[in-house]
Amino acid sequence: MAKILVTGGAGFIGGYLCRRLLAEGAEVVVVDDLSSGKADNVPAEAHFVRGSVLDPGLMAAVSVGIDLCYHLAAVASVQRCNADLVASHQTNMAGFVGLIELLASSPDVPLVYASSAAVYGASQELPLGEQLRVEPLSPYGADKRGCELHARAAFEVYGLASTGLRFFNVYGPGQDPHSPYSGVISRFADRIAAGKPLTIFGDGRQTRDFVFVGDVVEALIRAGRDPAKSAEVFNVCTGREVSILELADTMQTASGIDREIELAEALKGEVRRSCGDTSALEQRFGLRPTTTLAEGLLGLRG
Repeated sequence: MAKILVTGGAGFIGGYLCRRLLAEGAEVVVVDDLSSGKADNVPAEAHFVRGSVLDPGLMAAVSVGIDLCYHLAAVASVQRCNADLVASHQTNMAGFVGLIELLASSPDVPLVYASSAAVYGASQELPLGEQLRVEPLSPYGADKRGCELHARAAFEVYGLASTGLRFFNVYGPGQDPHSPYSGVISRFADRIAAGKPLTIFGDGRQTRDFVFVGDVVEALIRAGRDPAKSAEVFNVCTGREVSILELADTMQTASGIDREIELAEALKGEVRRSCGDTSALEQRFGLRPTTTLAEGLLGLRG
């Protein structure tokens, strides 16, 4: 039985990942400070330790005997990072560097970590491929790019191999619409159900690549099964560009309910267009996210 550490395992994606790992027979240890995650997301079969990735003593204790580490802990809200730069940087960067230092003493333990499409920032050469120059527009994107650079340095200096997965806009059942970490899909679904107008920041023509949480978990599982030999980074996306206005129309059509659309001031640090290239993930792991937006939204309703 493999012993697997999941940081941020009480989060939206983390909860799905833990359930999948347990179903495959793994022993799962979760570390989460519940600053954004929920204890209810952690399966009862997992060993849950409430605490921070910034606590070196705790991290050393939970890492004993592990065969694989998934690092999902982060302040994943762009707006939270903008508003509280130092604290979010501590979690996103110092937490990751501390983990690298810990794992460097046992470089045979594979590391799979969550990066983000936010690293691309201002790049508009679509679809966004891993080989492109990255230009983060937000502190969150800058921290995630910093993690990738530290992962590369850790391989060169310590021989610690890692796989970074650049998640695009992840959605699925169970995503809390009231959390600042939630995506636009969960917020729209909540407002449609509540009979409230749909608020769109900016003109609504900004685009995103929406990827279903089940496909994201499959990418995490594949990366854990086939560990990197160096410091690798891959997009996790669908390769389809959808505008926020198109999303609103699709969701209203799917629900059979029309809601008024309200436009609000654009958010700072928000990219204009986002659509990823799936070819590297497909070549490396034989995986291309296949859940369509219509299928994913049906799962959301169910």
